[in-house]
Amino acid sequence: MAAKKPTEPKIILEREYTVPLRKGWLKVPSYKRVPKAVKTLKQFIARHMRLYDKDLRKIKIDIALNNELRFRGIKKPPAKIKVRATKLDNNTIKVELAHLPDKLQFKRTREEKKKLEIKKKVEERKKERKQAEPQEKSEESAEAKEKEASAREESLKISEQQAKQLKHLSKTKEIIPHRKALAK
Repeated sequence: MAAKKPTEPKIILEREYTVPLRKGWLKVPSYKRVPKAVKTLKQFIARHMRLYDKDLRKIKIDIALNNELRFRGIKKPPAKIKVRATKLDNNTIKVELAHLPDKLQFKRTREEKKKLEIKKKVEERKKERKQAEPQEKSEESAEAKEKEASAREESLKISEQQAKQLKHLSKTKEIIPHRKALAK
């Protein structure tokens, strides 16, 4: 039996909210304000996106949103923030900023383009190898076979490097620069 490939979860519900955070973080000491703002945000999303078991661990916050909450430090989180919440069929909710700055959007699309280019190159190399196999069956001189073998080894090395690069890109979380760094 062939193992089934895990499919990407489907989007059930997607909404935008302006979440009031001030009432939540005013109740705690100043050095605990951002963690309380995160909890307030998660509770708001759990209530409004109909997360029935109220398990806040199922709510995933985007890096850009986390950076925005912590932009002015742990003692001064924003009073309210506009977010886009997406509920998936595996009962998890992704929360991200509603409007990313243009520089951040460009960076994300550039990284996605790199991933797609690497995937295309790997697929092309696989097709070339499949096409080269039937040609080997025909009788050729030993020198020609050696040249093909060395060429294949080189293409395998390159495709392995690209595969490693692709794995590295998919494993690493997107590190989004801070707004201060973007301003420079």
